[in-house]
Amino acid sequence: MDHPDQRKQHNGDVPLVGGLAIFMGITVGAAAYGQFHWFVKVLIDTAMLLTLLGALDDRFDLSVRHRLLIQALAILTVIACTGVYIRTLGHIFGYEVKLGWVGAPLTVVAIIGLMNAFNLMDGIDGLAGSLELVSIAAIVMFADPPALQEMVLLLALLATASLPYLMTNLGLMGRKIFLGDAGSMLIGYLLAWALVRMSQTSQTHLSPVDVLWCVALPIFDTFAVMLRRVRQGKSPFKPDRGHVHHILMDAGLGPRTTLLVLIALAVGFALMGALISHAAKSAGLNLMAFFFMMMVYMATVMQARARQEASRQRMRPVPPRLARKQIQT
Repeated sequence: MDHPDQRKQHNGDVPLVGGLAIFMGITVGAAAYGQFHWFVKVLIDTAMLLTLLGALDDRFDLSVRHRLLIQALAILTVIACTGVYIRTLGHIFGYEVKLGWVGAPLTVVAIIGLMNAFNLMDGIDGLAGSLELVSIAAIVMFADPPALQEMVLLLALLATASLPYLMTNLGLMGRKIFLGDAGSMLIGYLLAWALVRMSQTSQTHLSPVDVLWCVALPIFDTFAVMLRRVRQGKSPFKPDRGHVHHILMDAGLGPRTTLLVLIALAVGFALMGALISHAAKSAGLNLMAFFFMMMVYMATVMQARARQEASRQRMRPVPPRLARKQIQT
């Protein structure tokens, strides 16, 4: 159960079972299909481990160190069993950037990063699930759908299993449930591995740089939040109300309007990436455009957050003792 507090401002205790429901839907769909190859089977098995980890974290609030350790072990298991990891970043300015031994640890960092990015974006009803659907649509747009059909099918199972959760989370049917760490971890894990698998084969048109545009908004916001926390001398993993959805709501937007704005922003980033990828014909220029857009996003969001904090400081009442001291001065 998720209990409201100063940071979590929902009404009443809400069950954290959305991730468990999504995983059950994926498992039933995969069992009914029954023709997945070794990679997807290992992926679903390790996803079960991480879903269980997320459920335990929802219940007992596990330490960051324990979560990161088990996440890394799950990713390394997939790499050891399948040999799939980030081997190349593609052709950057005419040169293929092969990673060699760096590829495996970079894969661990990238997948853990995306898992936690979706966890950080799970702050208002429907946001993480909606961004998941936008990312899946972007992957299909960038890639060639007939290639790697089993990966497209796995993403279709993820999207289909997420729809009942979204309807319940948004209050369109039944009683409200939340995604929980189990769900955000599952979504980030499957999306990350799908992007790695599809970007490391010539069977699709999804380049390693295009991958970034498919999940641009979670990446941008995660870097912005962590940079702000570090600059303030706080732990980058300590939760607060400084994400983009909090900033929009503090600016006066309602939860549903905020959700629609962020969905539109995520779609806009994906379409922008597709246009740049098509027009630039260069992975190097595409990568530069991605980092430029990330800098613009981070500067805009951090400036808006700083203005809101300054405004709250001005509106905060002055303690009587301090007020008398200021008058005497």
